[in-house]
Amino acid sequence: MTIFTNTNTISPSLVEIKNRLLQGFNSVKQLKHVHALLLRLGLEQDNYLLNFVLRSSFNLGDTNYTSLIFTQTREPNMFLWNTMIRGFVSNDCFQRAVDFYHFMRADGFLPNNFTFPFVLKACARQLDFQLGVRLHTIIVKAGFDSDVFVKTSLLCLYAKCGFLEDAVKVFDDIPEKNVVSWTAIITGYISEGRFREAIDTFRRLLEMGVRPDSFSLVRVLSACTQLGDLSSGEWINGYVREAGLERNVFIATALVDLYAKCGNMERARCLFDGMPEKDIVTWGTMIHAYASYGLPKEALDLFFRMQRENVEPDCYSMVGVLSACANLGALELGVWASNLMDRNKFLSNPVMGTALIDMYAKCGSMARAWEVFREMKNRDVVVWNAIISGLAMNGHVKTAFGIFGQVEKCGIQPNENTFVGLLCGCTHAGLVDEGRRFFNFMSRSFSLTPRIEHYGCMVDLLSRSGLLDEAHQLIESMPMEPNGIVWGALLGGCRLHKNTDLAEHVLKQLIVLEPWNSGNYVLLSNIYSASRKWDDAAKIRSIMIDRGIKKLRGCSWIEINGVVHEFLVGDKTHPQSEKIYAKLNELSTKLKAAGFVPTTDYVLFDIEEEEKEQFLGCHSEKLALSFGLINTDPNDVIRIAKNLRLCGDCHEAIKLISSIAVSIISTAGNGAWALGSPLAYLTTGLKSEHNKESKKMESSCSEIHINSNSSSNENPRVPLSEVVADCVKRWFKDTLKEAKSGDVNMQVLVGQMYYSGYGIARDTQKGRLWMTRAARTRSSVWKVSDKHPGYNASDSDSDELKVEA
Repeated sequence: MTIFTNTNTISPSLVEIKNRLLQGFNSVKQLKHVHALLLRLGLEQDNYLLNFVLRSSFNLGDTNYTSLIFTQTREPNMFLWNTMIRGFVSNDCFQRAVDFYHFMRADGFLPNNFTFPFVLKACARQLDFQLGVRLHTIIVKAGFDSDVFVKTSLLCLYAKCGFLEDAVKVFDDIPEKNVVSWTAIITGYISEGRFREAIDTFRRLLEMGVRPDSFSLVRVLSACTQLGDLSSGEWINGYVREAGLERNVFIATALVDLYAKCGNMERARCLFDGMPEKDIVTWGTMIHAYASYGLPKEALDLFFRMQRENVEPDCYSMVGVLSACANLGALELGVWASNLMDRNKFLSNPVMGTALIDMYAKCGSMARAWEVFREMKNRDVVVWNAIISGLAMNGHVKTAFGIFGQVEKCGIQPNENTFVGLLCGCTHAGLVDEGRRFFNFMSRSFSLTPRIEHYGCMVDLLSRSGLLDEAHQLIESMPMEPNGIVWGALLGGCRLHKNTDLAEHVLKQLIVLEPWNSGNYVLLSNIYSASRKWDDAAKIRSIMIDRGIKKLRGCSWIEINGVVHEFLVGDKTHPQSEKIYAKLNELSTKLKAAGFVPTTDYVLFDIEEEEKEQFLGCHSEKLALSFGLINTDPNDVIRIAKNLRLCGDCHEAIKLISSIAVSIISTAGNGAWALGSPLAYLTTGLKSEHNKESKKMESSCSEIHINSNSSSNENPRVPLSEVVADCVKRWFKDTLKEAKSGDVNMQVLVGQMYYSGYGIARDTQKGRLWMTRAARTRSSVWKVSDKHPGYNASDSDSDELKVEA
C-alpha cells in the first residue's frame, strides 16, 4: 500500500491502480488513499475507474462518501447511475435509491434492464405501489417485459404490496421462469396466508424440472409448518434426502421446526441430533419447541448442552429458556440464565423483556417483574399485556385494571390480548360484573371483535361463579364454532358445582372435538365419582381403555439450589424417597391432629375411604413439598410447579401445613393468588365466597414460605384456633383499609362483619353506617360508567406495585 502513499516514489501505472481497485479494500481509509491518487493523476473523471471506487465504497457501507464522489463527477454515464442505485438498495437506503432514479431521469437517462430490478426492489420495500405501476408501463414501452429478472422484480412488488392476483398474472407471463421467480410467487402466497397454494406451486416447480434452492425449500417448509401439513412436509423431506440437501443447516432447521410445531417431537429431536452442523438458530428452534410443547425440563437440558458446546445464546433461545423456567417455577435458574446476557438487551428488546416479565410473574416474583417493566426502554402493547397478565395471575387484579387505564394515556391502543389478560384477572378474582364490562367494552369502545379466546375467558368466569346456564347460553350464541377450550371451561364449572347432567352434554361435544384428550374423560369420571355414581365412572374408564386413551400423569417440579427435581404421583425413584415419605407421614400426622380431613371426592376410584386417603397422600405436589422441606433452610422460598391443576385436597392440605409450620404461604405463577400470610386463603375465600372452590383448583405453581424445622421442640405448634382467630382479626383490618379507600364490595363486607360480629366486636350501628356508605359510593361509581374501565382502579396497597403516572 506504500506505493500509493509515498510521494517520493515513482507514480504507479494505470494497470497497477486497476489491479488495486479490483482487489478491494479493508477500510475506507485505504480507499481514500487510492481516490487521492486518482485526483493527483487527473483520473478522477474516468468513469471506468470511478465505478470501481463507488462499488468499493458501497461495499464498505459508506454511502455518504460515495454520494460525495458521485456529485463531483461531471459526466456520469449509465453505469455509474446503476451502480449508485444498486449500492443504495444493497445498503437498505431505499428512499435514496428512488431519489437517484428520479435524478437520473431528470438528467435525461433512460433506465435499462439493470436499473429496473433495483428500483422495483426499493419500491417494494417502501411499499411505493404507484411508482411501481409507472415503472411497469415504462418496462413495457422499453421492451423489457420479457426479461426474467425484471418480471421477477415486478411480481415481488405486486406481492409485497398485497396485489397477489396481479403478481400471479406477471408470473404467468414470464416465458422462462427460473427458481427465483418460483420462489418469489411462493413467498407471495405465504405472505397472504395462502399456504396451500404455496405448497401446490412448489409441486408445479418440481414438475417443470426446476431444481429448488435452499431458500425456496425453507419457504415451502414454513408454509407446511403454518398449515400443520405434516404429510407434505414428509414428502418434501424425502425430496431433500434424494437431492442430498439434508446437510444444509437452513433446510434442516426448517424441518426441525416443522416436526416440532406439528407435535412430532421425537422426529424433530432425531433430525436435530443427526445434524452435523448446528447454528444458534437450530439450537433456539429446538429449545423453544420443547418449551412450547410443555417439555420444560427437556428444554433446559438442551440449553445446558448448548452451553457445554460453547454456543452463545441469542434472543430466540433465551426466550425459550425463560419460558421453560416459567413453566417449572424455576426462579433461580431463570435469573441465572438471564444473567448470561446483557440486561440492556432485555430492556431494549420487547420480546426478551416480555419473556423476562412473564418468567418472574409465573414464578411469583411480581416485584421483579414490575422492576423490569419500569426499566423497559420500549414498551409496546405486548410488554403492557405481559405486566397486566402477570399482575392478574398474581392476585393484583385492581393494579392490573389500573395499568390498563394507563395504556391509552401512553398513546398505546389495547389489542385483543390485552383483554385476554384482563378477563383472566376477572376470572381469578371472581369479578363477574367487571368481566362482563370488559367483554362489552372491547367492541363498544375499542372496536375490537371478541375472539374465541375472549369467549373462553367469559365462559370460564361464569362457570366458576356457578352461572352455568348463562355460560352455556353464551357458548350457544358465539359467532364462531366453540373449540375444546371453551367447552372445557364449562366442563370445569360443571365439575366444581357438580352439575352432572350438563357435564354429560358438554362431554359429548368434547369427544367429537377431541376424542384423543384423556382430560375430558377423567373430568367426567371425577364428576361421577364425586356424586358416588361408581358404575358410570367405571364405564368411562372402560371407554378410555377400549380406545387406548391414557390419562396424563400428574407431575410436579421443584427447584433446589438451581437444580430442578421431578416427582410423579406415588414416585419412589428419587434418591431421598425414604426421607421424603417419612416427612410426608410426619406432616400427615400433624394434619390429622389439627383436624384436617382428606377430601376423598377427588379420588377417581370406588375404593374404601382409608385407601382413598392413602392415595391422596402421595400426590406429586405433596412429595415435592416434603422434598423441599427436607432440603431448605427456615424461611427459604419453596416453589412447586405442576403440569396439571392443583387438586382441591392438596390445596387444603398445603393451606393447613402453612399454619402448622407457623410461617407464610402464598401462591403465584400460573395460578390466581398472590397472598401474604396464613390467613390469605381465608381472605380470598371470604372476599369472593362464590368463587372459593374455583380458586382451590386454579393454581399450578405455588410459592411457599415454610419453616422447614417445624418439627423441632424449640418451635411448638400454635393451636389452630389461635391461628384462625389472629387471621380473622388481621383480615378485618385489611378489609377495612380497602373499604376506606373506596372499594364498594369491601364496604358492604365491613358492614356485614359489624352486623355479625365476625372479626370485630358486634356493632349494628357501625354496620348500618358502612352499608349506607356503600350504597352512596355505588351510585357514584355507576355515574362514571361511560369511562373506560380501570381509570379509577389503580388503588393497590402494595408500595412496590404503584402505577406510574
